[in-house]
Formats: sequence, C-alpha cells, structure tokens
Amino acid sequence: MPEAPEGHWLTIVGIGEDGLHGLSSAARAALEDAALVMGAARHLALLPALKAERLSWPVPFEEGVRMLLSRRGKPTVMLASGDPFWFSAGTSVTRHLEQREWTAHPAPSTFALAAARLGWAIQHIECHGLHAAPLTRLRPCLVPGRRAILLLRDGPAVGELAAWLTEQGFGASTLYVLEALGGSRERIRQCTAETLDLTDIAHPVAVGLSVAGEGRTLPRSSGIPDDWFDHDGQITKRPARALTLSALAPRPGETLWDIGAGSGSIAIEWLLSHPSTAAIAFEADPERAERARANALALGVDRLTVIEGRAPDILEGRTRPDAIFIGGGLSQSLLETLFALPGGPTRLVANAVTLESEALLAQWHALKGGDLLRIELAQAAPLGTRRGWHAAYPLVQWSIAL
Repeated sequence: MPEAPEGHWLTIVGIGEDGLHGLSSAARAALEDAALVMGAARHLALLPALKAERLSWPVPFEEGVRMLLSRRGKPTVMLASGDPFWFSAGTSVTRHLEQREWTAHPAPSTFALAAARLGWAIQHIECHGLHAAPLTRLRPCLVPGRRAILLLRDGPAVGELAAWLTEQGFGASTLYVLEALGGSRERIRQCTAETLDLTDIAHPVAVGLSVAGEGRTLPRSSGIPDDWFDHDGQITKRPARALTLSALAPRPGETLWDIGAGSGSIAIEWLLSHPSTAAIAFEADPERAERARANALALGVDRLTVIEGRAPDILEGRTRPDAIFIGGGLSQSLLETLFALPGGPTRLVANAVTLESEALLAQWHALKGGDLLRIELAQAAPLGTRRGWHAAYPLVQWSIAL
C-alpha cells in the first residue's frame, strides 16, 4: 500500500432518498470539488450535474473497495446510505486508511427515519441490517411486545420475513412496511405477518416489527433447554452447560474455542451472550459439524465458525483465544498442546465423564492448580408406581487460567 498522502483525500457522504436536501455545506463542497464520485447507481441518479466523473459501485462489493483505494491521494467522494457507519459501507473502506486520509458527513439513517415515522424510542428497539444476512438472526429477539427495525434486501424479502415469522409462531406480529423513507416515493403501510398480501413493495425498504404471537421465546440465560438443539445425544446437558458457561464467563468481544463441539451448544450459548463475541467449534465428525452449523443458524448466531478436524492436530499454528472449552477428545496430548500454544491469558474449562478422563484432570489439577469440581445430578423419574431419583453420570470439571 502506498504511503498515505497529506490531508484527507476521501470524503464519505451519507445520502438519503431526498438527494442533496439536508446535506451540510461541507458535504456539498466536497461533491463540487471531487474528481470522482463513486456510489450505488440509485444514489448517483439523485445528484445534480457535477464536474466530477461518476462511477457506479461494482459487484462484488470488494472490487469497488479496491478501485477506490487505487485512487489514494486524489479528491474522491464515496456515497453511502444514510449514516455511513451504521449498517452501511463506511468501515469497509476506512479500515484500510489512516484517520487523516478521510472525513465523513452522515445523513439521517434509515433507522432514525423509521423511528421518527413510527414514534418509537430508538434506544429501546433492536436494529438489524439483513440485506445479506439470514432472517434467523432475529430469533433471539422474537419476544412478544418487543420491537425492531429491519433493513431488508428488497420487496420479496418482506414476504420471506412474513412467512418466516408465521412459521415461528409469530404471525400476529405487526409489520410496518417503510419504502423509500425521506424521498418523494416514501410510503408506509401496515399489516400482520400472517396477512401480508403486498405485491408492489419498492426498494429501498425497511420494516418496523412489533412482535406478537404464541411462538416459543428463546431464553437469554445460560443453560437453555436441550430441545432447542438438534443433537444425536452428544450434547452438554442443560444443568452442566449452565455451570460450564459460568466457568467460561463470556465477556463482550471475546473468542471461544469449543473443542469436540458435538451439537455446538456451548459455542452457541457463548455467542448468544453478546453480539460481539466470536466462537470457533472444532469437530472431527462431519455429520456433527454440519449439525452444529445448522443449530447456530437456527438460533440466530450464524457467525459460528465450524472447523472439521481432530484436536490437537487441527490446532497447530494457532494462537490461544480468550477461552477454551474441551467437551470431547480430552487427552494428555491435547492439554500439552493447549498449554504450549502462544497467546493468553486464556480461561480453560474441561469436562470429563469417564474414569480415565477424570484421572487425567486430577493429575493436571495437581500439577497446574485451578478449580476441580465434581457435579452429580439426579432427575425424578418413574419407579414402578412411584417416583425415584435417576442419577446421571458424575461430571468432573476442571477450570484454570492459562
């Protein structure tokens, strides 16, 4: 990458459906002085005559970033929807630049316009950009009485949203279909998800969602019921999962390795704890790996990365993350590998059920310290005409800071 020029050369201008109306004088001046204006075709069409060359943003999007960066040092304007740094394209470019190379002039975001039209307090609602993201990302927020504003790809995507909400048991939810907000084509219509029959929804479109219905609500505490996960029996059961998540202690922005992930339940609950968390699931069985991916998608955390392979071989050359859980494949060589990897500080939690793996954790606890916990659980079950306690296998859990 060439040396950064003196002063800023790139101006990022947030533009709405009303074109130049409402733009600051500085944004207007940047457009008048630019040698090139680059943006989506619909945004370029909103501009008056300018001396600058106009260039439509290409597909794929990353090609446009490359083209823009190739003009480094020449006065350039990049057009972005509304606020360039809220579900828009700003950071796609600025992460490649130094602060002094660019400046930005945001316009009201679609979220702000939608909240203003609906009279919703934006600090109390969820905002999602779903142009290229699965609708299942909404699963954790499907709670009756909650509200959200969603940016969608196009008109047909509104129909897909309505069908998915109905399938989840939330067909009674109210949809406010918000088209071309802020422009001359602005239109707002209201219906329920189960009665949507609009066939002429225009792009760009957002939806205000007021959740209602009898669908199942995903708990936000650690240890959600096992039946939220598709599994073949290889799953950390709910009580043990809650204790394991407590020991792992997820924090915003942290990354987890889930080794021997099985159904992916630990990694998925880690991701549900905060939208900024990340997780990598390592699973040797291809069928289980695919099941973990499907579970993550269904529960709204499609950002889970699943890597097929057997530990410790699959870990070679990696740097330890913030936290590691060993749910399967516990061995002497795996523990030796984890302790030898660069990185840290790292919180390690390992669960064991067999006598052999219990003995291994006891040895490492004696050698390295940490906390060793024996968990014994029993559940009421029929016993003839009465009831008795059905005990699960004891679980030994070792947790330590590396």
